[in-house]
Amino acid sequence: MALDAGAHLVAGVDEAGRGPLAGPVVAAAVILNPDHIPDGLNDSKKLSEPARNALFAEILATADVGVGVADVARIDEMNILWATMWAMTQAVGDLERKPDRALIDGNRCPKLDCPADAVVKGDATSVSIAAASIVAKVTRDRIMASLDLQLPDYGFARHKGYGTAFHLEMLKIHGPSPHHRSSFAPVRKALSATAR
Repeated sequence: MALDAGAHLVAGVDEAGRGPLAGPVVAAAVILNPDHIPDGLNDSKKLSEPARNALFAEILATADVGVGVADVARIDEMNILWATMWAMTQAVGDLERKPDRALIDGNRCPKLDCPADAVVKGDATSVSIAAASIVAKVTRDRIMASLDLQLPDYGFARHKGYGTAFHLEMLKIHGPSPHHRSSFAPVRKALSATAR
């Protein structure tokens, strides 16, 4: 798509973790090597965990990859949308080469110092965005697994911070941790309950 328009270095950009109640939002930017595009690239949510992990390793070995991580403090300060945009900007800035064009999954582009196009459902139509979605998700999942080792009561490795029934129950029992997003309604509710 972008290559046809004359752009030589195209970065796909995607994020993982906008919806969870805990943990960071992670963005990734990927410039694929046209001579070595991994087989099986797809929206990370449509891939099994072993397939994601294998593709993640292959992408890191063959592509130019940048990652941006917006922590919980930034999410609570900026709100999740602007924290996501910030993480995407960081991810593109983390690339070794400046892209000619960036393809952003979704309907909004962050501020970048290169031209950018928003592509709705881009992780299903662009291999560069699909690669970025895999890098973002695997990176974030590993962060949540690490948090699970520090705070096993919440089950972060199981639900990755999403508001599952089990997570909400643990939030009610233990109260929010420093890794919970206090700007999100279920966490605010749990905070007000523990303050009584």
